[in-house]
Amino acid sequence: MTGIAKIDASSGLAAFAYPDDHPVIARWIRPEAGFIHRLQQAMQARGAHPARTLVLLPFAQLRPLAARMWTRVFGDGFAPRFETTMNWCQSAGAFHAGPIDIRLDATWDLLTAHKLLEQAGLGEQKASLAGLLVQTAHQLAPLAAASAPADRPQWAAQARSAALQGMTGTALQWEVAVARVAVEWAALSAYASDLLFTPDACAGMECLVMVQGIADDPLAKGLAQAWGDGLALLPLDMPEAEEPAAAKPHLHACLDAEDEAQRCAAQALAHIADGRFPLALVSSDRVLTRRVRALLDGAGVAIRDETGWKLSTSHAGAGVMGLLQASVWSATSDQVLSWLKHTPDSFAAAGNALEVLLRKEQIRDWRQVAASLAVQKKVVVAALVQAVENCRAGFKGLHTLGQWLGRLRAALQACGMWESLLADEAGRTLVETLGLQAGSAELEALLSESLWSQGRMDLSEFTRWVSDTLEASSFKPAFPENEQVVILPMSQMLGRPFAAVLLAGCDEVRLLPSPEPAGLWSEAQRTALGLPGRSALQAQTAMAWRAALRLPVCEVFWRQSDEGGESLLPSPLVQQLQAESVGSAAGADARMLRSVALEPTRPPQPNGALLPVTSLTQGAYDDLRHCPYRFFALRQLGLQPLDELESEVDKRDFGVWLHAVLDHFHAALAGQPNTALPVRLQLLDASALEATRNMALPEGEFLPFAAAWPAVRDGYLKWLAEHESETRAVFQSGEAEQRQALGTLTIKGRVDRMDRLPDGGVMVLDYKTESLDKTRTRTKDPLEDTQMAFYAALLPHDTLRGAYVNISEKQTTLLEQTDLVDARDALIEGMLDDVQRVTAGAPLPALGQGTVCDYCQARGLCRRDFWTTAEGSTP
Repeated sequence: MTGIAKIDASSGLAAFAYPDDHPVIARWIRPEAGFIHRLQQAMQARGAHPARTLVLLPFAQLRPLAARMWTRVFGDGFAPRFETTMNWCQSAGAFHAGPIDIRLDATWDLLTAHKLLEQAGLGEQKASLAGLLVQTAHQLAPLAAASAPADRPQWAAQARSAALQGMTGTALQWEVAVARVAVEWAALSAYASDLLFTPDACAGMECLVMVQGIADDPLAKGLAQAWGDGLALLPLDMPEAEEPAAAKPHLHACLDAEDEAQRCAAQALAHIADGRFPLALVSSDRVLTRRVRALLDGAGVAIRDETGWKLSTSHAGAGVMGLLQASVWSATSDQVLSWLKHTPDSFAAAGNALEVLLRKEQIRDWRQVAASLAVQKKVVVAALVQAVENCRAGFKGLHTLGQWLGRLRAALQACGMWESLLADEAGRTLVETLGLQAGSAELEALLSESLWSQGRMDLSEFTRWVSDTLEASSFKPAFPENEQVVILPMSQMLGRPFAAVLLAGCDEVRLLPSPEPAGLWSEAQRTALGLPGRSALQAQTAMAWRAALRLPVCEVFWRQSDEGGESLLPSPLVQQLQAESVGSAAGADARMLRSVALEPTRPPQPNGALLPVTSLTQGAYDDLRHCPYRFFALRQLGLQPLDELESEVDKRDFGVWLHAVLDHFHAALAGQPNTALPVRLQLLDASALEATRNMALPEGEFLPFAAAWPAVRDGYLKWLAEHESETRAVFQSGEAEQRQALGTLTIKGRVDRMDRLPDGGVMVLDYKTESLDKTRTRTKDPLEDTQMAFYAALLPHDTLRGAYVNISEKQTTLLEQTDLVDARDALIEGMLDDVQRVTAGAPLPALGQGTVCDYCQARGLCRRDFWTTAEGSTP
């Protein structure tokens, strides 16, 4: 059966031209038992004229459809007025909520909940109880609104008793407190539906028909007193003894979530290709729904999403939360950089340069950025830092919500995000939801007259409110003119004629036949209050399930394993279909298989001739020797990864710190020769404090290494005394940059330390904090140790000595490298030859051998894990 979408300009909803025998259309227009005929009978029984009859439908999507079905049965002429309760309330008159009224909007009700909890003596618990209070009050509000304002005190008296049934003992003291506050809040609130109990609301109407959908509307009971016999309760879907046989649902057992999403999207595309649309897509799993939507969007499918997604997951929501999180006094550099990625290019043009600089300097805390000399030297970066500080400056102190919203708006405008929000559909929804727009009289009244309007909050409280609001609010994108797929809840499928339905997420976890009621109420309390209990929710789920199965084509999907690999069974509702062997059929996989020619991945062998090598460091030459491809990627192409700012302090950081400590110590010691051990001890400790301060590490992070420092310090001073006594060496320089020209090649590097020997010679020392065995391995074969030979090549001396100084908690040990001059000459010869070969265009293959690959930063570029050798195996 094919659906043809036609647009109703007044509602934006599609009307479907289906034949009379469509199972859903038949329930609308079937003689006697169809809804339209039952509606006419209800009006005739009350002597009401159609033009003076108001029909309240359970949800707005049925309004244009009901009007069309009436015209389809009775033709042009007088027709009832089809509305929803919300629309009727809005048309009956303007409603202005009072300072304490429940607004059924978490944005503002959360603030009122905080104040009510404070007044109830629960100020210390308000942060944890406010959400529960809002949820509880929102459940009670429809029950309170169902009573006429004059009868509401009677409802409140009954609700006070019912809400506390079974709540005894100190373990439930917070639940009792929330229940009491919620009942009083609901009883004292005024509601938009209060206008419906006034004589003016009934003027000109002879009959009011309340249409019952999946769930009953509590307002019907209250309106019955105002309307008397003029009120008719009419179920939208009437169970029939002779139910026409529906088509067999197709059952699709999928492997996992991704397989389920792909099969669901493929089935939708197959139906659309056959002209079977609009389709209904129903799923309680929002992650699955968004994945299916992404697949369908990629295929160019027009989608109408009636469920939407949380504002907190939108790009606009992430940007606003990023700004607030970057504005706290203790913000990290990563938090500020993350926010800057959401700002327009005009504001964050220097963002990349700032990120490179901060990672290079390892400045983790943003409050230390402005004072950094490295930042101040770069004009563009310094200007960006100042602009960021100007934005952050407004987020200090205690302010009312209205003041905070003004400050947030000003910061968004200053950084250029305001225009981006207004240009984005989700951004405009966010601006409206948070009340960031200026000039609204209703908003100004809300911010000045509400119970919480004069309360002052700090940045953390304001940020929590924004986060909770975005989490509780949904964004629904604009509907397309001719939708092919409609995403909607199962409860809103009743009475809607789709060509087919895709029921996704029908496993035992996501589709429960008996859902757990939300909130803190027990079953006895729900019964006493008039809230639907577990049995009522089970009946509603069964009714929605039957409505979905009634469509001409029904596809049911579920996954057989979850993200952790645990097995999943289908929902009991699906198991019932499986048990009815004649009631279902196995669904075919609609995905199309295609043949792809096998193309093995070979190890890359790039040519670096166009990237001349004019300079080398010791680390770069090590890369060339260990793996030519790594040299090509990291050195010639310059694809260097950035250091993480939030990583924990490790042994590498300790090594950097120790180098700075010893350099500072020996420079200070050189001005005080022949110092005694106590003086040296004092100088070394002072150097350690200075190095720690310069590294600007967060408080407490360096404690593990600080605890080991006394043993390291004492061991080093002991070795130093022995070294000076045995060699009579004198400290000459530390952390000195060296450069040496070797023809057209320049080598450069930094030597940890150089000592002058009594004979005028030089001894090169390199500090190591690695294991002693690893340092010993370096000195076993001088020709394999490129580091010390490279340092020797940096110096113009014909003869020199070199040694490693291994520093640890246990002891400090000097390990001298033998035959250093011969190793240096061999290194220079090999280095010049290697550079000449690279310049001549020799291939730079990825070797993929040895432990060098285990921690290689270029492993993802060379695709080592996907290589196929000539024999068909991976290395």
